[in-house]
Amino acid sequence: MTAQPAEPEAVAKQPAPPVRVARFWPLVSAGLAFAVVSGLALLIFYRENNKPFGFELEWMGELVEHRTGFVTTIALVFDALGGGLLSTIAIPVLIIAALLLWRRPWAALYYTIATILSAVVVKIIKNLVGRPRPTDILVAPDFGSFPSGHSANAAVMAATLGIILWRNWIWVAGSAYTLAMMLSRTYLGAHWISDTIGGLLVGAGTAVIVWAPLALKVHRERAAPHPPPWAPHRHPAEPRPL
Repeated sequence: MTAQPAEPEAVAKQPAPPVRVARFWPLVSAGLAFAVVSGLALLIFYRENNKPFGFELEWMGELVEHRTGFVTTIALVFDALGGGLLSTIAIPVLIIAALLLWRRPWAALYYTIATILSAVVVKIIKNLVGRPRPTDILVAPDFGSFPSGHSANAAVMAATLGIILWRNWIWVAGSAYTLAMMLSRTYLGAHWISDTIGGLLVGAGTAVIVWAPLALKVHRERAAPHPPPWAPHRHPAEPRPL
């Protein structure tokens, strides 16, 4: 007697296989990022007077020589976006509120922890290294040039939103924004190139290392259906409108 094929309804009711989210390689990647930052910090700290590298002096000289009013205005916009109350309070609050409104509490928690931790790590390294800023600076800076807080803010925001939303255009837009922020910091004379690289690694590394323990929670939220907040509430037993 031949076995009957399974009914479509029975097949549809089979439980989905459990999802496994890898944590090892994210932790390794974050560890490598922080190892490079530590190496850069030590190298800069033990150079005479924390002086910049030769290629950084040449790059800064080229930028200062070719500054224009239009490009300076754009760079100042990035300066406002990446620092001060706009970056530390306004933009994070808007992102957290949007995630909560979209019923993504774990994603909001992940973004909050990563953003705060990145800022704390930047502040600690700045005070430990104490690298002087470039002299041809167009903005009022805080203490310490390494690493760049603006670059770290941009990188942690780009990485966390890329992980939360997992869309190619988010990754592309976030990468472009981070690179533009890094370029604007050297253009304004606020940082040397190595400062912006250090900020990039701190921001991205923090986003990945905080994501590792929350990866499964964030993934399940992303995979679950999330109707728009303005959609009318419908009871599960209520038939769908035709």
